[in-house]
Amino acid sequence: MIRTFPLHLNIKDRHCLVVGGGTVAKRKVLSLLDCGAKVYVVSPTIVWELKELIEQAMVEWIDRHYHVSDLQSKFVVISATDDDYFNDKIAQDCTERDILVNVVDNAELSTFIMPAIVRQGDLTIAVSTNGNSPLFAAKLCRQFRKDFGPEYAEFLEVLGNLRQEVLANVSDPEQRLAIFASLVESDLLQLLKDKDETKVKERIDECISLR
Repeated sequence: MIRTFPLHLNIKDRHCLVVGGGTVAKRKVLSLLDCGAKVYVVSPTIVWELKELIEQAMVEWIDRHYHVSDLQSKFVVISATDDDYFNDKIAQDCTERDILVNVVDNAELSTFIMPAIVRQGDLTIAVSTNGNSPLFAAKLCRQFRKDFGPEYAEFLEVLGNLRQEVLANVSDPEQRLAIFASLVESDLLQLLKDKDETKVKERIDECISLR
């Protein structure tokens, strides 16, 4: 098995293609839309959830089987069909054109693998088994959803805002690092989880006062 290189792609406003119109294709479309992509679906048939997205002008539907011309100006392609012929052809066509391609459930044909994802605001946890067991990756994600609650999203939002404040007002790099470390190592996350607004403010003031 090839060892893959993990990275996060910025696909906002990028043209992305999903080949297939079934339930799996629907999940891939929703994942792309969630990241701001412009999504095209090629398939002669589609599930009703995709029809709703098309009616809302969130997705453009090409009502036919895949053709190589569909790759024009595409940044990412996902093949979510159950047809081996089309999967092989799509993978080959994309590889010849240096277009990123994922063939669902076939890591050997893919140039990238879509991991299982857990999100809490700006926190993203990606789980991949390198294609060995998607079910195990899904099991881990279920556990992570229990372990990483909405307080993590709030914590990162607070840290992001404070980071900008510190960068604007503290010129000494060592002082900046000390403040950032104190925030991360403090009990601020637990206080946010407990919704103790008074202590949250006190803890932030204590950490910021290090400057």
